[in-house]
Amino acid sequence: MTNRINQVLEQKENILSIYFTAGYPKLDDTVKVMEALEQNGADMLEVGVPFSDPIADGPTIQHSNTVALENGMSVKLLFEQLKDIRKSVSIPLIMMSSLNPILQFGVEQFCAKCKEIDVDGLIIPDLPVEEYISEYKEVMERYNLKNVILITPSSTDARIRLVDEHTDSFIYMVSSAATTGVNKNFSSDFDAFAQRLKAMKLKNPLITGFGIKDKESFDQVTRFSRGGIIGSAFVKAVAEGEDAAASTANFMKQFGRF
Repeated sequence: MTNRINQVLEQKENILSIYFTAGYPKLDDTVKVMEALEQNGADMLEVGVPFSDPIADGPTIQHSNTVALENGMSVKLLFEQLKDIRKSVSIPLIMMSSLNPILQFGVEQFCAKCKEIDVDGLIIPDLPVEEYISEYKEVMERYNLKNVILITPSSTDARIRLVDEHTDSFIYMVSSAATTGVNKNFSSDFDAFAQRLKAMKLKNPLITGFGIKDKESFDQVTRFSRGGIIGSAFVKAVAEGEDAAASTANFMKQFGRF
């Protein structure tokens, strides 16, 4: 069966992917947020697995991780919450997690549970591409999970080509070397990185993350890539109201997709 991520990549331009932290702001908000995101025009969802020491995340997402863990969220509970998710959510689901929670749960068991609930891909920011190739690629492919790998402006051409060779969906183009939620706008450095990648003629499309907070910044990055990922701005917005679904709908209005 064709992976949902690849279907979206084949069918859509200006792909809007939204990251949220599972179990935040309330423990039982996970599915409500996912349903509201799809209903209000998101093309893909990145489900953040809370961890006590998240990699590359700024204060907003770090705070959401802390609150979610205090709420009682765990990998086991997350899979339980998502056991019937495909009855109400049809767009691609990508689990974003540090490597540690996956190792603690068991790599094979984690991948098997992902397949059981129809997760489409994984983003593991602290998993080096070389280690992915030698240790984890076979098991992820066996469960039809696309591994989405991050590249940054400091990545060498050789590393980028290695990522491209071992990717079969999209490459996560990090807009800057800053942590999530820190970038205030996009500089000439981002433009230079985008032009550098364009000249490399990679086989996989790029979707940009880090620093995208609204429609204006989303429109900026989609001049250079197939889509954009919004994380910190949404995580902050979803906690501002009493009802997470209503806060989600309110945030998504700016994109005019429904």
